[in-house]
Amino acid sequence: MIKARDDAFQYYFFFMEERMNIFWKKYHGLPQPWTKDAVLEKYKFTNVYRACDRVSQYLIKKVIYGKEHSDLSGEEILLRILVFKIFNRIETWEYIEQRIGRLNYSNFDVDTIVKILTQRIRKKPIFNGAYIMTGSHREYKKYTSKHERWLRMVDLEIIKKGLLKRLVHAKSLASVYEILRSCSFIGDFLAYQYAIDLNYSEVIDFDENSFVKAGIGALRGIEKCFINIGRYSPEYIIQYTQENADLFRENYGFSNFKNLHGRAPTLIDYQNCFCETDKLLRVKLPKLNLENSRIKQKYKATKIPVDYFFPPKWGINKNKNR
Repeated sequence: MIKARDDAFQYYFFFMEERMNIFWKKYHGLPQPWTKDAVLEKYKFTNVYRACDRVSQYLIKKVIYGKEHSDLSGEEILLRILVFKIFNRIETWEYIEQRIGRLNYSNFDVDTIVKILTQRIRKKPIFNGAYIMTGSHREYKKYTSKHERWLRMVDLEIIKKGLLKRLVHAKSLASVYEILRSCSFIGDFLAYQYAIDLNYSEVIDFDENSFVKAGIGALRGIEKCFINIGRYSPEYIIQYTQENADLFRENYGFSNFKNLHGRAPTLIDYQNCFCETDKLLRVKLPKLNLENSRIKQKYKATKIPVDYFFPPKWGINKNKNR
């Protein structure tokens, strides 16, 4: 039997509502403070909607879409997404493209890109710290740098073994996940995250509610929010939370959630919110702390506004100014 820990689970829906309130205040250009909650004001939390985060926005607008990419094949679009996401750092991507031009099949030369990034890493980090990128598989040990090991993996396993073509012809989001999961350095969490990123494109188009995989942070959040999940998987709990969200919001007193231009949160967003709730509860209910006892990143407001753009197939860009 599924049994929620109400004093913790209520913060899940508090987070969703209050984080969206912060988003909308920033979206409409209102001045700080955007919240009265000291924890959300002090520390960095991702958006409720993954696609609203700054790096995801850059990926969607600059890496995937744009008239300048209309001549690229579906496989090339997927290659661009994967290379961008390996580093997940806007500055790294721009550094590469400033030196080789628009990344595509014709200029994806591992030796060249490795040299470029070896120069870069002497002065600046090239990986985003959001994901743990190990790149330690045995057969790639002969390559001295992590960035070369990852790029060699892309070349040898994803391009040369025809995985890009398989991804283009995948029949489901779960299949995309399984194809990615077969790669040496891509574990459960990254395979799911990358599947969602690929699915932002027009190359593949699957319902985000058709598949979910709980990451480590989400697992901790679920453990804190539930006393007992019975025989059910964490993935089922994420679906259960989504399906009963309106009821929980009403029970906990958080019924003023304003969605994204009419788009309801999907399973990736609910998964993400369990991860963020884990962080929030480290301060709100420290008695539940598991492995981590503090929130590492403090919030720093950026002066550069985000011109939000979402995958056109979502049909919500026309509502951006409402």
